[in-house]
Amino acid sequence: PPELRRLVPPNVAKVPNSMSTAPSTDNELFSRQRVLFVLPAYNEEARLGSLLDRIAISMGDCDLPYKVIVVDDGSTDATAAILKDYAGRMPVIVKTHGVNQGLGRTMRDGLFAAAEHTRDRDIVVTMDADDTHTPGLVWRMVQMIREGHDVVIASRYQPGSRTMGVPAVRRFLSYAASWLFRILFPIKNVRDFTCGFRAYRGEALKEAVERFGQEFVDQTGFQCMVDILLKMRRLNLIFGEVPFILRYDQKEGGSKMNVVGTIASTLRLMARRWISG
Repeated sequence: PPELRRLVPPNVAKVPNSMSTAPSTDNELFSRQRVLFVLPAYNEEARLGSLLDRIAISMGDCDLPYKVIVVDDGSTDATAAILKDYAGRMPVIVKTHGVNQGLGRTMRDGLFAAAEHTRDRDIVVTMDADDTHTPGLVWRMVQMIREGHDVVIASRYQPGSRTMGVPAVRRFLSYAASWLFRILFPIKNVRDFTCGFRAYRGEALKEAVERFGQEFVDQTGFQCMVDILLKMRRLNLIFGEVPFILRYDQKEGGSKMNVVGTIASTLRLMARRWISG
């Protein structure tokens, strides 16, 4: 439909839509490093197109090959139509759930698809599809991966970070959760356990998938992001964080997170992980 069409930035033309995803063998070491984005999407018609445009611009500025894996979690708005429009002009892979299954299963399917397509030196970036995470930060995350980190988190608790438009109660709960996680499940250099804006070294993500199998992402709700870190902390990985600006003021529509339910589920998860060690 005409109202869904956008002007894709000129940078997109630099990225071949038929980029090979099959892991290389002999030439993998010398092939170009790629960024694979994983976007879980549920009724994101308002901002999804804007995010895809900004990803294209940022990757064009960095001159990095990329793919975007979007898991449409049973959207009932125009999300599917927007993705169909963009998939014809950008390197976008769309996976669809017939009905809404929740963030956990959506993130699981996206990460497993990325692990299947990624090479060891590629970088997998997870982001929210509502355009509250800025793709411009990905270059700094890529640099940290290149410098030796295995997991890089866009953190709200690093000097220089800012949160725009987040209610005070939500900020307090997130800050309190950060301290609780740091006390019970310390991970060196990690303060933000819940933010979904992360970069994973391809090799590290594949190691986690091989180690834990389907249990790698077995939480259905928002607490899945915490659980992913708690499992990856059991591997011999190097974690790091970068400050970022959370633009919650750009979000259109209310939050899809049930705050009370998420807190309860997260506390139950923490209790199980604490008992199991």
